[in-house]
Amino acid sequence: MKKFVAVLSAAAMMTSLAACGSTADTANTAASSAETTASAAESTADTAAADSYKVAIVQQLDHASLDEIRVAIEKELDAKAAEKGITIEYKDFNGQNDATTLNQIGTEVVADGYDAIIPIATLAAQCMTTAAESTKTPVIYAAISDPAAADLTDIDYVTGTSDALNTQSIMDMMFAVQPDIQTVGLLYSNSEANSTTPIAEAKAYLDAKGIAYVEKTGNTNDEIMTAASSMVGQVDAVFTPTDNVVMAAAAAVSETLTKGGIPFYTGADSFVTAGAFATCGVNYTELGTYTADMALDILETGVVPAYHVMDGGIITVNTETAAALGIDYSVFNDLAGQVVEVTTAE
Repeated sequence: MKKFVAVLSAAAMMTSLAACGSTADTANTAASSAETTASAAESTADTAAADSYKVAIVQQLDHASLDEIRVAIEKELDAKAAEKGITIEYKDFNGQNDATTLNQIGTEVVADGYDAIIPIATLAAQCMTTAAESTKTPVIYAAISDPAAADLTDIDYVTGTSDALNTQSIMDMMFAVQPDIQTVGLLYSNSEANSTTPIAEAKAYLDAKGIAYVEKTGNTNDEIMTAASSMVGQVDAVFTPTDNVVMAAAAAVSETLTKGGIPFYTGADSFVTAGAFATCGVNYTELGTYTADMALDILETGVVPAYHVMDGGIITVNTETAAALGIDYSVFNDLAGQVVEVTTAE
């Protein structure tokens, strides 16, 4: 009987152990299945994230050059989204040339988790760079004439496109048309980093030729207009770099100088379509397109390259202004690979 009980007990223990083993196997299988499901879900989420991006486009202020760049950026983002079958959600912000407003935009953009920020113009780029410092959100700026002077170099999450101005080319244009110039007006904003280097280059060029120059600056539309008006009767030509403050008043400045018989040479073609006489610089639609492509490459690869300097050398002339001034600009054909004729935009 004792042996029989012992055998029954042993059998019961074996059955119990087998049941435990079966339960453990089932639990392990379930855990493995759950892990596989979670991994698949994570992979799906990663794929979805890679197929969808949020981009903030932050324009420093409204004016023709920056508007042209923004439109080109948006058009290219739309085109690339369609081409690649991905979603690119972008939103426009405008700082109205106010640092406080731009800083608020930067705080909002970073808090809302945008994948990339595209600021247009120097002050916007500086404010977005500061805002993104903690998150390292990629900042891909557009149209910074001198990134080094703007303290936008050697930052691992910041890059973009430069519309660096060839000041000597514009000065050469000026003297090719008007070889007897005695005095040149330099009109710019002393708060614009874009103007620092080209104004220094213009002074050096004029000093080397022994030509006098008159400097006038301003930081508001009224100040710029006062400065421009004061040059009438004092100078033979006026030069302004890619200065956003002056660009905001470009139409009125161009009209004042043209009525005074003074050719207005500038750093961007948008000045010329606003009524200025001529420029030698980059195409801002091409710049905006390149900036958008650069931003998407960074989003897809995670690699932030060095900034890119756009090719310039395109002379743009306002034919209406040239006629009003009585200037024959055919000499420009020998100074550039391409001369573009425009009229004043309404």
